Amino acid sequence: MSAPKDATAAALVARLGLVPHPEGGWYRETWRDGRAVTAAGFDGPRSASTAIYYLLEAGQFSALHRIASDEAWHHYAGDDLEVVCLDAEGAARTLRLGPLTGEATPQAVVPAGWWFGSRLAAGGRWALVGCTVAPGFDFRDFEMADRAALTARYPAHAALIASLTR
Repeated sequence: MSAPKDATAAALVARLGLVPHPEGGWYRETWRDGRAVTAAGFDGPRSASTAIYYLLEAGQFSALHRIASDEAWHHYAGDDLEVVCLDAEGAARTLRLGPLTGEATPQAVVPAGWWFGSRLAAGGRWALVGCTVAPGFDFRDFEMADRAALTARYPAHAALIASLTR
């Protein structure tokens, strides 16, 4: 991934020590709870909770994926961000994160097991958010969407799936 295009986004990437994220955008883990928990559906203990900074710029997106934990999103700065989800029944939902203006809210939660990705709202330049996961994030619990398989399962959302997969 090349350097950020927007000067403010570039300054935030540098100041916060963000690096390219496998899903797209920039991130840095900021906290991993030292306590371990065990929970149904996990193959062994996990940190009780984890947190990251996450930044997206215009033209970037976080590819559709799912994890085994709930993920709370927090808007810190910049433009509105859309977290696009396919719920357990396959219905599409969009959570709009941003300042308390219009339809945006500064915090939203994606339930465990939902497919989700994110992108800037139309006209956005960049957004800085945070994500908190409990039980804590672990790549063992992460699944990147396969465009063909997800489209076959949810054909009504083919355009949405194509826009948020590589």
